[in-house]
This record gives sequence, C-alpha cells and structure tokens, in this order.
Amino acid sequence: MSTAAGHEHHWEWSWAPTAVVIGTFLLVPLGFSAYFVYEDTMLTILFTGLGTPILLAGIARWVHEGLTQKPLVAGLAATALPIFIVSEIFIFLGLFTAYWTMRLSQGGNWPPEGTPELNLLIPVIMTFFLVGSSITYHVAEMKDEAGDMAGFRKWLIITLILGTIFLGLTVYEYQHLLHIGFGPSANAFSTAFYTITGFHASHVLVGLGSFLAVLIPAFKGRSNHTLTASVGVYWHFVDVVWFFVASQIYFW
Repeated sequence: MSTAAGHEHHWEWSWAPTAVVIGTFLLVPLGFSAYFVYEDTMLTILFTGLGTPILLAGIARWVHEGLTQKPLVAGLAATALPIFIVSEIFIFLGLFTAYWTMRLSQGGNWPPEGTPELNLLIPVIMTFFLVGSSITYHVAEMKDEAGDMAGFRKWLIITLILGTIFLGLTVYEYQHLLHIGFGPSANAFSTAFYTITGFHASHVLVGLGSFLAVLIPAFKGRSNHTLTASVGVYWHFVDVVWFFVASQIYFW
C-alpha cells in the first residue's frame, strides 16, 4: 500500500507503553497493598521483583525509541502531551472530589476518631525538595538547549536526588504511621490519605524513572530536546499537584 507521496505505508508499534503500565501496576497498587495492607513480605518481594525490571525495561525502550527513531508525525508530542496531562488532571480531580464530598459531609467531625496528629513539618520539607527539583530540572533543560552536556547531566542528577528524597520522606511517613497502627483501613481519612498521597507518589516514581532514562543516554552525549521538555512538563505537573495534595490532606 502506498501513500500519496509514493511511500510505502507502515504501522509503527512499541511494547514500551505496555511494559510501563504493567510495571507500574505491579509496583504501586499490588506492591503497595502487599506491604502496607496485607503485610505479606513474600508477595511484596514478588510484585516489586517483577514490577521493577519491567518498568525500567519499558522506560529504557521508550527513551531509546525517542532518541533513535524519527517520529512518524512531526510535532506529535506537542499535541499528545497536553491530552495526557488533561487526562491526569481528571483522575486527580476524581480523587479530590471524592475526598471533598466525604470531608464536607462530616462537618466538624473531621478527621475521624482514631486519626493521629500528623507531623505538618514533613509536608513542608517535602514541598521544599519537590519545588527545588522543578527548579533544578529547568536549569538542566537550559543546559541541554545550550549544548552543555556536562551541565545537563549535573543538574539532572541533582534533580534526581531531590526527587528521591521526596519519595523517601513519603515512605518514612508511611512507616511511622503504620508503626502506630494507622493503616489504610483505619478510618475514612486514612483511606483517602493513603490513596491520594500514594497515587501522587506513584507519579513521582515514574518521573524518577524518566529522569534515569534521560540521564543514561546523556552520559554518552546524547539527548532529545523534545523528550527532555516532555519529561519536564510531566514533572512540573507532578509538582503543581503536590500543592493540592499537601493543602487539602494535611492543612485542611
């Protein structure tokens, strides 16, 4: 079959998106539930052991394709990325709407009995690191555009470290709350707390994986400006969403 331009038509396909979805699903909802809800070490090892390599393989393949293959439709990322971000907004909006409905229906009886006092310093510190990571990634993007690969790698590594610290603080807080018996099924607030913060943490995890996938080719002097910008938009989106998570869950 030929196109009007006389070129043979062909389909482009990739297993990378499927691998990313499967890996994320194994790591986040299944691995999270196995460890925090069912406290089953073997299941946790199984899900994380399967999910981690699948997720990394999918991200690595996706980035490899972005760096080595010319897009079939030029400029597609400029259209596809906003659609993706809007879809993510609606998912988070659904979670927040459910939380707002539950929160407002309780009136002054919120949080429910049995909810421990949250350490409000933790989300403040987390905000500092996440906002800082957005700033450092912006600097990395400017270095990439200027052709300064050494600077690009340095600022990308700093961003990766800041994002990892943010995720580590999330895990630290979870462990503390679980240690005092405040798990996902403790009451209505705990269910909302772990669902919303956990969903946001899963996005941070994907962002960190994307940083690694961009960083590895950068050590060989290779970068894709469109890919770098797309990852930046995603990370800034995760940053903005955190302000809603922190303000609504911790301070309202």
